[in-house]
Amino acid sequence: MAGTVLIRCMSRTLLSAAHGAKGFRTRGTTRFYWTTFRRTAIALTSGRAAFLVGLPTLSCLGYEAYHRVLSSAVVHALEKEEVLEQADYLYSCAETEKLYQLLLQYKDSDEAECLWRLARASRDMALLPDMEDKQKKELMFEGFEYVKKALEKDEKCSAAHKWYAICLSDVGDYLGVKVKIGNAYIIRDHLEKAIELNPKDATSLHILGYWCFAFAELPWYQRKVAAVIFSSPPVSTYEEALQFFLKAEEVDPNFYSKNLLMLGKTYLSMKEKEKGLLFLTRAKEYPAHTLEDKEVHKEAVELLKKLV
Repeated sequence: MAGTVLIRCMSRTLLSAAHGAKGFRTRGTTRFYWTTFRRTAIALTSGRAAFLVGLPTLSCLGYEAYHRVLSSAVVHALEKEEVLEQADYLYSCAETEKLYQLLLQYKDSDEAECLWRLARASRDMALLPDMEDKQKKELMFEGFEYVKKALEKDEKCSAAHKWYAICLSDVGDYLGVKVKIGNAYIIRDHLEKAIELNPKDATSLHILGYWCFAFAELPWYQRKVAAVIFSSPPVSTYEEALQFFLKAEEVDPNFYSKNLLMLGKTYLSMKEKEKGLLFLTRAKEYPAHTLEDKEVHKEAVELLKKLV
């Protein structure tokens, strides 16, 4: 998948985590993140009565051992919740290195929620401007291993599928054209799975739209090269890309400057100039909170100049 998709919130995070709730919501100016927790502590506590009734002759030693296990499970559940909250807060504040160091402590975790976040943090570290090429490559492959493990632990995790697709695209840049084109099918499959598991994830919809756009605009000579390598190379259309970009905007309006830019470019490719101008103008006027927002602004301005 061509292009770099950076997913970043620059605003201060608003966290809501009521007692007994099934998750917490982290909100920035451009993103919504949802994390569902397994309430291990609640489950164990609710089962305490049944456990004791089932073993009426429980010894004092056994009773103390049981409480140690229960306390350990409660602490583990609370620690996980706190770690994820802290991680999402650091991410929203663009504290890339602090986030990476925090999550690196949990690289051997069995929790998919920790592992896909670590994969994302590894990738963000790799993309830092001053990162050396060798270390960048190592971090990209490291991130891919973390997200592979995340999927092994929980194949129903939407975010793990999304970041698997992103990380697979990244490592493909180091493995040659044949591998990268071959990976394109796998990337699409995982993006579609991510959307199936979480239809309200605007970023997955955007990335899949970008995938479609990249193959729709593939030059004829590159199509021929792809056809030589694969009997059925990946194909798509601008119309298909447009549907994903529009759907992303529908589920989370104005969530990402790049989505507005891509809507403008897609409409222009479809010869719908007025709609293209509308979305390019919106991309140009989007508040520039990140480096990518500034790059989007610059590209939108340049495209608008050519159209006037």
